[in-house]
Formats: sequence, structure tokens, C-alpha cells
Amino acid sequence: MRNTLKISVAIAAASAVALGASACSAPSDTTASDKGDKNAPLVVAASPTPHGSILDFVKNELAEKEDLKLVVKPFNDYKIPNKVTDDGQVDANFFQHKPFLDTFNKENGTHIVPVQNVLIEPLGVYSKKIDKLSELKSGSTVSVPNDPSNEGRALKLLADNGVITLKPGVGSDAKLTDVKDDKGIKITELEAAQTAPRIDDVDAAIINGNFAIGAHLKPSKDALALEKAKDNPYANFLAVKKGNESDPRIKKLAKLLNSPEVKKFIEDKYKDGSVIPAFGPAKS
Repeated sequence: MRNTLKISVAIAAASAVALGASACSAPSDTTASDKGDKNAPLVVAASPTPHGSILDFVKNELAEKEDLKLVVKPFNDYKIPNKVTDDGQVDANFFQHKPFLDTFNKENGTHIVPVQNVLIEPLGVYSKKIDKLSELKSGSTVSVPNDPSNEGRALKLLADNGVITLKPGVGSDAKLTDVKDDKGIKITELEAAQTAPRIDDVDAAIINGNFAIGAHLKPSKDALALEKAKDNPYANFLAVKKGNESDPRIKKLAKLLNSPEVKKFIEDKYKDGSVIPAFGPAKS
């Protein structure tokens, strides 16, 4: 069928909303690891929810018994955390999955590596205008995250639910050019952090789990469709600049993030299935 794909691009500028400009540069007293001091506080950049919440739990409930001093720096952004990890402003980050990291490293010349898997956040389709996906019709608008890895996931989710059709053999690595039949749906690309705030601008929006939570959306209740968690390759992990994997503080934090206490915290706090434990070593 003829592809009538209509694409409108609206890429929002990246900004560390949670902390403003101050979040982009950790104070000197929390970057002592640059001086080789492995007894200094471990500074970790993270999305506020759920990653920051989990780290705060570790900091407040578990870190002391491991003699770990933890500083959590929240960023409501998908670009800055890797940059400040790579240039040494923070020691680690916790917000992303492997496909996103691979693309980021390639495009930005950074050298971030995964350390420990922690969780999966299923991607969801949300709307303030329709009650079911079958109400989407020719001329309807759907926003998707514009970074390659999450956009591919979003397109696959739409295809899995019959909204669009992808070319044969195409999966979660899909690009807009892989859409075989858009059925007249207008796909709008947005920076991931803007998909939730701008949900009123479209008929439906595909939103990452952490941004859905931040927008007070409940995936199990509010999502018109939700990415399946089983065999999902998009586990979010603790990551560091290459060469820092053996930092004893990183090893302590990795152990705590995969502890029974954290598993229970995730399952109790996110009973709606928006966040699911996914423990184990992360693949480089």
C-alpha cells in the first residue's frame, strides 16, 4: 500500500528541568573521585522517577551498612546525564537502556558502559482524547520519542496494536522509513521528555515509563496499550565511564541495586506494573 506518511518534527531543547543549570555541574565536594579518592561520595545522575526514587531508597535505607556515601543528582533529560558522566562531573548514571546508550555513544563520541541491570519500564500509549486505539483514524496525530532506540520501540508498539504496518522483518529497530502503511496517521516526533507535557497537542502519545510516572499517569489504568515486559531487551542499568567499572563504590551500589530490599521496594511502590525488577549483570 502507498505510504502516505506525514511527519512533523518538533524537537524540544534538552534541559535539566529538575535542577536547572545547577544540575549540570556537581559541586566540587561531590566530585572528589576526580582526585582518586574512592572514599568520596558516589555521585549518580538519574531520572527523578523511578530511578531517582530507587537511588534515594538505597541512600536512605541501605547505603550506610555498606559504608557507601551516595549523592543523587536528578535530571529530567536524556542527554545531559551521559555527558556529565563522560566528563567526570558525576561518577555514574541510572536512566537508560542499551539500545539508547549504543546510539548515544556512537553519535556523541562518549565512552559510557553498562554495569548492572535493575529494571524495565514498559512503553505505553496514552491519550486525553480517545478511549481506545481503534478510534485513531486517518488524520489522527500520534507523538513518538525522537531518539532512535525509543522511536523504534514506539513504532513497533503501534504496529503490534494494528495502528500502523511496518515492513516485513522490521522490529524494535524500526525507523519512520520502515512504515509500510501509516493508515493516514500523522506521526509527530518529540524529544522524549516532551511527550507527556504535550499530550494535549496530539490524539495519542507514546510515553516512556519514567515520564508517564512523572506526569501522574498510571500505566495499568491509563495506557491504551502497554509494551510487554516478557523478553523485553530494554532493561535500565547503572552505567559508568569506561574504566570505572571496578570502582569499589560502583560495585557496592550495583550490589545494593540488585538486593532483595530493592526488589521489594520496586514491587511495592510500582504495583501497577509500570516498573518491573530486571536484575543481573548488564551486557557491554
